[in-house]
Amino acid sequence: MALFKSGNPTLSEKMFAGNYDLTQTGTMTERGTLYKFGAMMLLLLAAASFTWKAAAEGKNVVPWMIGAAIFGLVLVLIIAFKKQWAGYLAPVYAVAEGVFVGAISAYYNYAFAEIAPGIIMQAVGLTFGVVIAMFLLYQFGVLKATEKFKSVVITATAGIAIFYALSFVLGLFGIQMPLIHDSSTWGIIFSLIVVGIAALNLILDFDLIEQGAKKGAPKYMEWYGAVALMVTIVWLYLEILRLLSKFAKR
Repeated sequence: MALFKSGNPTLSEKMFAGNYDLTQTGTMTERGTLYKFGAMMLLLLAAASFTWKAAAEGKNVVPWMIGAAIFGLVLVLIIAFKKQWAGYLAPVYAVAEGVFVGAISAYYNYAFAEIAPGIIMQAVGLTFGVVIAMFLLYQFGVLKATEKFKSVVITATAGIAIFYALSFVLGLFGIQMPLIHDSSTWGIIFSLIVVGIAALNLILDFDLIEQGAKKGAPKYMEWYGAVALMVTIVWLYLEILRLLSKFAKR
């Protein structure tokens, strides 16, 4: 089987390599992946509405947010190394992501209620707008997942991941990385770049799904592709939300 690539921050190129379990019946299709992604989105939205409502009722959802984030990361890593388990773990991952997204969205909604009302709906609208735009650019061949394109996006994504990891470690010692949270001009430029890189990862995910279908990947790779796409879209949403919050602070 061919080597599948992804610039996804949690699903790296190496995680798509290896021998597939060819004993399973059926092969991967683009439509099947889309259906599975749709089902995962419904689960995510349902879980997100649960934590959103809980936050609106005054409940402390921070432990849920942290727990869901950690649990979701663990699930993604397991799926990355055990592709055959994707069909079982992908729905659970969608629920975990929903709990996390609902909680963090509620936090932003409360924090910016006065200076930026409607920030959540703006972030959601922009996220889906970017996803649709990138899909059209990919479909019409304006942006192609060439080897050079993949290398640049994967390298940039890895750099961002390392920067965020460094920021987290330094934060434990009370040292803040200004570019991530700062609403200065440089802080906004940084967020714009990260949003752009996240958007370009969608091209790699679309290519992953298309090539997987063309190469006759096993059926369970539909769930795998759906997970990769969801990871990227959630990342994109969070970065757009962060960007909008920086504009609001100005």
